[in-house]
Amino acid sequence: MAKSVTQWIKLVSTADTGYFYVIKKNPRNQTEKMAFRKYDPRARKHVEFKEAKMK
Repeated sequence: MAKSVTQWIKLVSTADTGYFYVIKKNPRNQTEKMAFRKYDPRARKHVEFKEAKMK
């Protein structure tokens, strides 16, 4: 069987709260780094989350 192309990435909050989301990404289709505005419950507001590598 072929291996899956999708990778797990971490979206880290830019509010420096340490909160993060984990999502899947297909690097063949999306070559640039991902950035979303999502809810950060520690900051209690919507902030930008940027892509970081999983350790």
